[in-house]
This record gives sequence, C-alpha cells and structure tokens, in this order.
Amino acid sequence: MKFLTSFFAASLILCTTTFANADEIQGNPQNGEKKISMCIGCHGIAGYQASFPQVYKVPKIAGQGAKYIVSALNAYKKGDRRHQTMHGIAVSMSDQDMADIAAYYSALGIDESVKLSDEPTVAEPAVAALVQKGACTSCHGSNFNKPIDPSYPKIAGQNWDYLFVALKSYKSGIQPSWGRNNAVMSGVAKQFSNDELKLLAQYVGSQQGEIKTVAQPKFK
Repeated sequence: MKFLTSFFAASLILCTTTFANADEIQGNPQNGEKKISMCIGCHGIAGYQASFPQVYKVPKIAGQGAKYIVSALNAYKKGDRRHQTMHGIAVSMSDQDMADIAAYYSALGIDESVKLSDEPTVAEPAVAALVQKGACTSCHGSNFNKPIDPSYPKIAGQNWDYLFVALKSYKSGIQPSWGRNNAVMSGVAKQFSNDELKLLAQYVGSQQGEIKTVAQPKFK
C-alpha cells in the first residue's frame, strides 16, 4: 500500500508538471462546432453502441473536460489507445482542431443551475472497498466529477459498459488492435479481477455527473 501511494504521488507530480509546462493551444467552441462531422455519428446519438472489442455504449463526451478530450484524442492518434476508428479520426486532426472540438464539447449541455453533490451515493461495503483499493477518488475527485487535474476525465455517470471496457483495456495493455497504455491506470486495473472491474464501472456509472450525450443532427 505504501508503494502504491508513492507510485500515485510520483505519477501525479510528473503528469501535472509536464502539463503545466506544455504550451497550451486555446480552443474556439464556435470553430469546433464546424469540425464535429466525424464525431456526431457516434457521440451525438444517445445509446449508440460500438462493437469492438465488445459491444458497449460509446462514451458520453458533452460536458467532459476540454483538456481531457484533447489528451484522449492524442492518445488515439499516437497509439497509446488502440482503436482503429478513433485512430483514423484523430490522425486527421491538427492540434488546433482537437482544441476547438474539445472546447465545443466541454460546454455542450452544461447546466450551471444543476449543483452536484460533493459526495457519491453510499456504496455497498464490498464496492466501497474496491473504490478505496483503487484510490479512484484521488484522481477523479470525491464525487468522480471533479478530477484533480484537468487532463483527467470526469467519470461520474459515464456509460458503465464503456468504463468496463476502458478498465479492461488498461489492464491488458497495448495489444495489436486494442488496449491502452497508461502507467497509472494500468497499475490500478491490474489489481482487480474483471468481475471487480465491472462492479466498479457499474457503481461509478450510476453516479450523478455532468457528462451526457446531446442529440445532434448528422449534418451541420
């Protein structure tokens, strides 16, 4: 446990230092709205399902943090996240494209009048133990909706089956056509069985959050 705590601390220092020193490209949400034609076919349809590496609902991205969206797109572009469709989309984008699209989606569907609880709903003891073991709130916030670094995702209310696939992908690491490469998340996911990862995903997905799917027309 001491090693795991030190590992998280070192990883967080490295990530936040690198991020703080990076040149930031400012996104323009108005320009981003003109660039989402490749996004809305999946992320603009409530309940839309992907089929690889298994059937799951695509992630909700409206209301997601802009810097996380950019981080995720870069991971698909570089191959740190293996997904053929997302890789093909990401490699076609410039850094400015990513920033603009992220700025657009981060504001989409946000309702400032809705106040979220600072704490999640009480979990069953077995699930609470899993959350504590994974130190989930140390990165994603006490309510899973206020990550400690803007390049980390909001995960409260995310489609649980997507979360499950993502966790298994971190656990497996990079495979020829799927998997994810992230030292922190890989270290977390490898502690759990797939059944435990499913319980974690279902619990986090059941929480109230800001992210959602906003239905959008296919053509802009």
